[in-house]
Amino acid sequence: MTTRNTDIRLVVLDMAGTTVADGGLVERAFEVAAGEMGVVPGSADHAEKLAYVRSTMGESKISVFRHLFGAEALARRANTAFETAYGELVDGGRITAVPGARGAIEELGADGRTVVLTTGFARTTQEAILDALGWRDLVPLTLCPADAGGRGRPYPDMVLEAFLRTRAVDDVRQVAVVGDTSYDVLSGRRAGARVVAGVRTGAHGDPEFREAGATHVLDSVAALPALLFHEGR
Repeated sequence: MTTRNTDIRLVVLDMAGTTVADGGLVERAFEVAAGEMGVVPGSADHAEKLAYVRSTMGESKISVFRHLFGAEALARRANTAFETAYGELVDGGRITAVPGARGAIEELGADGRTVVLTTGFARTTQEAILDALGWRDLVPLTLCPADAGGRGRPYPDMVLEAFLRTRAVDDVRQVAVVGDTSYDVLSGRRAGARVVAGVRTGAHGDPEFREAGATHVLDSVAALPALLFHEGR
């Protein structure tokens, strides 16, 4: 089967940093979680943990905290503090849509493409973001790691879950995956998606995208319809 960009019928989009501009809320919520866990601001331990959070943007947050704090009970305590803090920031109006994101999603849907929104956050946080933006009915399916057996990016599970649940396509080569981190790119590559694009509106940039195997790098998700509506290699 030979596929072209115009054959893409399932589009799996990341949220924070890709379709949603959160203005660094992940780091702010981490500060709250770190304080809850007794990590002293300005310490070497704090700096090391913050660096890890930055380098793993896009990964399931509970997985990040498991790495940082080891024991499952500690990881869950930190994750709960993080998700609560992030949700409060969202409720406080601290997020907006990436310019052109909603229009791109609607344009893709109008053309018969199925769009799925995914996140590394917990379901409650994802729903808070959707509510804040008025996006509850924007797409037919939203997924978080728990919806795909608990494994988030860089595993391919959420992409494959979208493939299985939507039944929108017959072949993973008819799937596009788009995100702002190398973890998004890795998940798309591992799922076998034809188009795996990094966007320059979030955590990572061109070097990380290329190293992870991105097929395309876009200035923004707003450029995605033009890519998919024209034949490409």
